[in-house]
Amino acid sequence: MGALRFFLIVFAVWLGCGPAMAERRVALVIGNSAYKSVPRLTNPANDATLVGGMFKKAGFDDVDVRLDLNAADMRRSLREFAGRTRDAQVAVIYYAGHGIELDGTNYLIPTDAALETDGDVLDETVALDRALFAVEPAKQLRLVILDACRDNPFAKTMKRTVASRAIGRGLAKIEPTSPNTMIAFAAKAGSTASDGDSKNSPFAAALVERLPTPGLDLRKAFGFVRDDVLKNTGYKQEPYVYGSLGGDDVPLIAAKPVATGPQANPQDAVRRDYELALQAGDRDAWEAFLQTYPEGFYANLARVQLKKIGAEDARAAAAEKARQAEDEKARLVAERAKKAEQDKAAAAAKAAEDARLAAEKAKQVEEAKAAAAEQRRKDAEAAVAKALAEKQAAEKALADKIANDKAAAELAAKPANDKAQGEQKVAAVTPAQSSPSLSPQETAKLVQSELRRVGCLAASADGEWNASSQRSLTLFNKYAGTKLDAKLASFEALDAIKAKPGRVCPLVCDHGFKADGDACVKIACRAGYRVNDDNECEKVQDKKPVATRDDAKKRDDERKKSETTPAKPQATGQLICNNAGCRPVKPGCRVVPYQRFKHGTNSTGEAQEECN
Repeated sequence: MGALRFFLIVFAVWLGCGPAMAERRVALVIGNSAYKSVPRLTNPANDATLVGGMFKKAGFDDVDVRLDLNAADMRRSLREFAGRTRDAQVAVIYYAGHGIELDGTNYLIPTDAALETDGDVLDETVALDRALFAVEPAKQLRLVILDACRDNPFAKTMKRTVASRAIGRGLAKIEPTSPNTMIAFAAKAGSTASDGDSKNSPFAAALVERLPTPGLDLRKAFGFVRDDVLKNTGYKQEPYVYGSLGGDDVPLIAAKPVATGPQANPQDAVRRDYELALQAGDRDAWEAFLQTYPEGFYANLARVQLKKIGAEDARAAAAEKARQAEDEKARLVAERAKKAEQDKAAAAAKAAEDARLAAEKAKQVEEAKAAAAEQRRKDAEAAVAKALAEKQAAEKALADKIANDKAAAELAAKPANDKAQGEQKVAAVTPAQSSPSLSPQETAKLVQSELRRVGCLAASADGEWNASSQRSLTLFNKYAGTKLDAKLASFEALDAIKAKPGRVCPLVCDHGFKADGDACVKIACRAGYRVNDDNECEKVQDKKPVATRDDAKKRDDERKKSETTPAKPQATGQLICNNAGCRPVKPGCRVVPYQRFKHGTNSTGEAQEECN
């Protein structure tokens, strides 16, 4: 009984430590600050130290923090880490420093890199694929976190050997090919990250704040990291996560069990698989079980079962050999062989029978061991289940007592009047519902920036919520199916617009222009063609002369008008000369010879001007 009691204690302790032993978690943290060819970075070494401490506090089994690594040291660290991930369920790599994207491939830059030409990237840096290869052996989660999206000084001085070669701003988008793999960027692909004004970057500070939350799924944790970084950088930096996980929650730290009722035994899955293998009862089933669960209590029981099967196989082989020996002995007797041959056959048959009896005995011993192990297993499981149920009942009773005591204390400390209760409720609710402390102009500017991003606002984001901004938000409501109040810029509108990943409002271009992505470009027609009213190129038609008839009515009206209009006096074209000189005859007058009389007087002998 003493041995059985000791076995039960060891088994219970092993079950209690089962999750920690089964879920081995390892992390490699690298921070490169002291670059030799470009100015030193302030935060990566601080960020690596901070994140490494977070992993250690989270209970990781192995956390390796490395600072200011050259190319050889980085490759060596990744190679050694790949060896430690072979027996791990969770493997994490965090890198802070410079990174570069060349022709769509991402590279991590060691401290001794010079990168004088684009070709040096292949020789002096470490490909991101090398880090993915290092976490590949992990069985449950493979996570790579890159705080390497800073504005890269190498790209500004690097000489291009091929003019068309692409060297990106920030890092390029990546889609992991392995399952249960996530890659977290400090900034969205193609954009850069900020180091911030404090000791640590906004991204590292948010990671340490959000990832260690017990029971919080990593996808949601990185969503909170994104929100924190956006807020702390004025919505200029947006972290991004690539890859996918399964349907189950994958927290970095498991949630603490809550004693609210009977809890499932953490070894239930192992026990069920063990019982299935026991029902099958063949060597293949037990070997498959040991491949899945190579260590632990049930693995030892499985090995006992394998020994039992081995003993049965040995007994069957010995029995077959004994039968063959007896058959050979009988044949020789029937054929009246020589006595020496008969004696030899009889000795072989006796030896085979002895071997058969020994194998039979060994089989019985192994069967007895297996039966005893099975009985111990059942007794141990029953004892542990009973102890677990008693513990949960005690914890539930304690929780109920605490809740009752708290309710009694709250009832005794009830406020004197309803007004005080109302004030307390307001004080309790207000902080949870408070919005970020931004001025109305700052809020309007953020909303305008998001409206520009989704294509609903053409003007600049100046922070003035005018009629143009209101029309833009109304347009967003129309195409997004929302009912936001367009009269003011609110955080509700900001969140709704941010939820749209791409353009919402259609792009409208002037005549002669067409939409090309998010921009309007002029329509270019080839020679002999022009843009028609439908914004399409059509061939220019040659113009033919067209005969026209005068408007007869208009012509008759003009003729009648000219006939009825009195004639204006016309100059005669005559000149009259006297001692003062010559001048034209006045309109309506004429020249008469000197023989004529004028106004009843005699002529002076000179030509006279006579007017009617």
